Amino acid sequence: LGKFVKAQGGHTVSSSDILRTSMRTLQIGTTPLVSSRLSYGCMRIAGTWDYSKVTPQLIEAGEVACITAYESGYTLFDQADIYGSTACEEIFGGVLKKVAGMRERILIASKCGIRHDPHRFDFSAEHILRSCDLSLKRMGIDTIDIYQLHRPDLLMNPLDVAEAFAKLHSAGKVRYFGVSNFTPSFVNLLKSACPFPLVVNQVEIHLGRLDCFYDGTLDQCLAEHITPLSWSPLGGGFLGEGGKVSETHPNREGLTKLLQLLDEVAAAHGVTRTVISLSWLLKHPSGIVPIVGSANPDRIRAASKADELELSREEWYRILVAARMEPLP
Repeated sequence: LGKFVKAQGGHTVSSSDILRTSMRTLQIGTTPLVSSRLSYGCMRIAGTWDYSKVTPQLIEAGEVACITAYESGYTLFDQADIYGSTACEEIFGGVLKKVAGMRERILIASKCGIRHDPHRFDFSAEHILRSCDLSLKRMGIDTIDIYQLHRPDLLMNPLDVAEAFAKLHSAGKVRYFGVSNFTPSFVNLLKSACPFPLVVNQVEIHLGRLDCFYDGTLDQCLAEHITPLSWSPLGGGFLGEGGKVSETHPNREGLTKLLQLLDEVAAAHGVTRTVISLSWLLKHPSGIVPIVGSANPDRIRAASKADELELSREEWYRILVAARMEPLP
């Protein structure tokens, strides 16, 4: 990292200068894409959502976060055009320019479909095509490995989306397509017209949000070989070490007991609460890929240790029951 931090002013850093570790891998959907079991989420690397407040210091901190993830074995980097009001893709593009060979060793995912002024969703073919071109330009790359629709557009015409996907794929701008925050019925609607398989569905999955285990989302992923990507796998941080439950939270007692159990299991394995929370997701047979979103280098490295731990079925169910806050049926 020291060599990277010093390499400002347009200088590049050879991959041989970076001591990289590796994680276990998994196949994305039925594609030839192979990803680390944990993904690095770039939503916070600008340090702000106000583009006008992105300083050189924040840019450097964001670059260090990305290179730490790369160094720690993360090979799937998650982006979206709205992150940092476009600054996050630009910062990541700067990292790719400085670290020679990094682009060839990683997978890049990005998303489109959320618009502002006013806030709305847009899956029109025109918007998808334009958004992809802008993301490619900001990151300084020719191809996005996985391009996703960000949040369901209730005005979506699946034929329009299919047209846009076909154009992006034939032009070599996108390799594979996916969705984010889609219900199974919305996935099926898009699949009815889409000429390409949907290879990922990025949804909120963590011990404080169990919906996907019961609403058919993970069942569909497992049955149809769609890789689930978990955003906010630590529930905004409260499931990680140091996380606490608000005094006024309506489920304070149950969530406190959950955290106590996570700490108990963590102590038994000699790891952190973060590692247990992430390992719990990794246990599911659908191949959940947690997206680690911290911009803190120490936390990025620490989270990668989840790849090394395999919880038992008994431990997994004890944690599930605590998260449900009621016995199993």
